[in-house]
Amino acid sequence: MKKFILILFFVFLLLRASAVQAVCPVCTIAVGAGVGLAQWLGIDDTISGVWIGGLTVSMIIWTINWLNKKKLAFKWYQLVVAIFYYLIIVVPLHYSNLIGHPYNKIGGLDKLLVGIISGSLVFWLVVNLYEYLKKKNGGHAHFPFEKVILPVSSLFLISLLFYFLTR
Repeated sequence: MKKFILILFFVFLLLRASAVQAVCPVCTIAVGAGVGLAQWLGIDDTISGVWIGGLTVSMIIWTINWLNKKKLAFKWYQLVVAIFYYLIIVVPLHYSNLIGHPYNKIGGLDKLLVGIISGSLVFWLVVNLYEYLKKKNGGHAHFPFEKVILPVSSLFLISLLFYFLTR
């Protein structure tokens, strides 16, 4: 029953999608739902980290766009916003022993941290790729929900890669 309610809620959010922003609300909700679902299903920390990283970049982009819209930009504000979000996410994970456990490593690095870094990089690259592709297409997306599908599918693909690397 809980799975059905979760899926129904997610479909409801998708159907209510409104005007698209730099990273649209549907995309951010999809990333957040991915994190929750991964934890609920007991999926490896690298995969959870991928979705946490994607969600973090999404929140950074939203905040920067909000600051720009409100004309509240200041010197190095983009860097300050990025550092702020990573601190409020990584520090609590470290102090709750979710990051730094000696048996939770891949290639000598913490699995959750590797996932966060990978997810952040992939999400940021794909958001920029979308903006480039849209610009090359006269300012229009190539297909409906391209802005949502590209970042979320990229996080899914890197999650799949980590799934096979960590099993």
